[in-house]
Amino acid sequence: MKISDVQAIPLAIPPKPMTPPSPWQSRVSKQIVVRILTDEGLSGVGEAFALGAPLAVCNVIVEGLAPLLRGQDPTRIEYLVDLLHRSTMIYGRRGIGMFAISGVEIALWDLLGKARNAPLYELLGGIVSPRLPVYASLLRYDSPEDVASAARDYADRGFRSIKLHQVDVASVRAAREAVGPDVELMLDTNCPWTPAEAITMARALEPYRLFWLEEPVWPPEDYEGLAEVRRASTVRIAAGENESTLFGFRDLIARRAVDVVQPSVTKVGGISEFRKVATLATAANVELAPHSPYFGPGLAATLHLMASLGGSLPVEMFACELEAPLLTPPIVARDGWFDVPTGPGLGVEVDEAVIRRYPYPAEGERPFVLT
Repeated sequence: MKISDVQAIPLAIPPKPMTPPSPWQSRVSKQIVVRILTDEGLSGVGEAFALGAPLAVCNVIVEGLAPLLRGQDPTRIEYLVDLLHRSTMIYGRRGIGMFAISGVEIALWDLLGKARNAPLYELLGGIVSPRLPVYASLLRYDSPEDVASAARDYADRGFRSIKLHQVDVASVRAAREAVGPDVELMLDTNCPWTPAEAITMARALEPYRLFWLEEPVWPPEDYEGLAEVRRASTVRIAAGENESTLFGFRDLIARRAVDVVQPSVTKVGGISEFRKVATLATAANVELAPHSPYFGPGLAATLHLMASLGGSLPVEMFACELEAPLLTPPIVARDGWFDVPTGPGLGVEVDEAVIRRYPYPAEGERPFVLT
């Protein structure tokens, strides 16, 4: 069996209307599906991180990675991934290049599972947890009242852990008052503060018993600053969604900057690199919680990884729905739990009708102008 082609398919599936509305809704409307085709008719699907510049990521896959993969044996995953890393060294160790590699690597694992007629978790060592706890990852809202409403809604749906994306104490207070003392609250601030500002905010947030405070320091690679915040507050610190490769996480952990590491399978380098980070975290006695605000193969890959690794921390679920499910069958959390797909490979397929219906850019649109 040989790889005949590698496809990158940019999509724009809008989210369903939300109550309360969020200014972040448009941020979740882009997706990148990766498909690897073979000369025997077998194919695998993956997902590349799409927030920001999805067409640039697709171009890396089509122009930079596909020529390296055509004609290769797709079951030689470690060899192929090493080839991609070495060939893209100048531009591929972080960001867009690593997003592209991650999507391709996930598709290779899906293809291998289908070739072996085995679910991915079996290829990764077997299943530890067939059902995984979920936390609802809320979007950002305009007011504490909206935060309270959204948090209350997901608590009523059975979620016992909820993550906020606010940057003010009033919103956290409102969420805590809305859900009561028995629901865990996390706060992801997306790197807004200096270490001194973050320390002040962390201390101000202590009365609301956050399960973790995520990415409080700008820039995200300021590990020393993050470590200062961790030492100065009783709130646990989480970070890692912006890290790539085992080596970035090695430095993050070595600086004792975090209590919880958060690799993202569509950003870190794929499934194999995610597992290396998990091993590193275990050796350092640091907890691991995946970054996984995805709707497609990236979410499925995360579930297989966590099902094979075990652990007590919940899996992230974006607290919104797309207008049309990308996957068939769709992955849906029920009463705060995910069931792990059991079919070969990722155990899911991308809905072809959805691909045809939601291309990006839409017909007639030009995302850029050449002069």
